[in-house]
Amino acid sequence: MDRTKHIVLYDSDCPLCTFQMRLLTWLDWLNKVRLLPINDSEAAGISPELTREELREAIHCITPADQIYRGARCFRFLGFRLPALVPLALFLWIPGVIWVAEKVYMWVSRNRLSLSKIFGCQGACAILPERKRDDPDE
Repeated sequence: MDRTKHIVLYDSDCPLCTFQMRLLTWLDWLNKVRLLPINDSEAAGISPELTREELREAIHCITPADQIYRGARCFRFLGFRLPALVPLALFLWIPGVIWVAEKVYMWVSRNRLSLSKIFGCQGACAILPERKRDDPDE
């Protein structure tokens, strides 16, 4: 498959994850990223080496060259492709920061459903509309 976009696999059953992906669509000014829920039938074929459990544990970005970035490293990778996130990406390259970011990411991931309720992500998703893109595959 010839791809030009980075594919981000995420858990669409998680309100916090869905809110973050909606936010990413608004930050992706250059249309470098394609968001794909792990429940989509195409997701299993994108990166068959990832198990369903791995996909539910963390966000994954699969590059056109089939490199895989997971969790906080996914955000660090995407940060250099989405201009508004460049400061975050630079911060995550400071020695030791990615280690801490991964620990925080895994804690948030394990508690994401509870955090979704606390922060009202479902209500926020209703407020933040999904960005319409020109590409019909989006």
